[in-house]
Amino acid sequence: MSELSGLQRVRSYRKTYVAMLVSSVLSLIASLVLSYDAIKLAAEPKSKLSCDINAIVSCGKVAKSWQSNLLGFPNAFLGLMSEPVVISIAVAGLGLVVFPKLFLKVAHVFYGLGLVFALWLLSQSFFVIKAFCPWCLLVTVSTITVFSTMTRINLMENTWGFSEVRHKKIINFLERGWGRVAYTGIYAFLALAIFIKYGKVIFS
Repeated sequence: MSELSGLQRVRSYRKTYVAMLVSSVLSLIASLVLSYDAIKLAAEPKSKLSCDINAIVSCGKVAKSWQSNLLGFPNAFLGLMSEPVVISIAVAGLGLVVFPKLFLKVAHVFYGLGLVFALWLLSQSFFVIKAFCPWCLLVTVSTITVFSTMTRINLMENTWGFSEVRHKKIINFLERGWGRVAYTGIYAFLALAIFIKYGKVIFS
């Protein structure tokens, strides 16, 4: 395709890149808060954090679990490393940079692994730790949103090499807004699951 058609395609992704930028900035802010809290707890293990509201909404309880330091350091540090990269991608996209397909594919895979990790941590909070950290939930929601935006761009650009017929069907699906319906449904499912299991305790 010509350079002009490439720029036209990138312009059509502006809302997607805005969503990516906002979500990655929110995730970076949450990672900064969680990193500060981790350092605070390391210096004074008995410290009470600002979001230690009750037995269920407790950042401290989550931060002290082994799941929060899976790699030997606070998981929040991963956000400090990865989110600036995503912010750079979003800003470049808004600046009408046309990324190579290989770059988009690699970014999609690596952030997909990040999403799997975030959902695993959420499942641990839900079933094992039995406590929630609002900042961690913000990271999870932001990660879902960023992955959704990356998925949209990869599908629109056909980086995974679908046949022409299938690619047209995918574009039609996305342009009808079903992609937004899908990830909004995921948010609703997570919120409902938390409310059903812990609603009485959270709002007591």
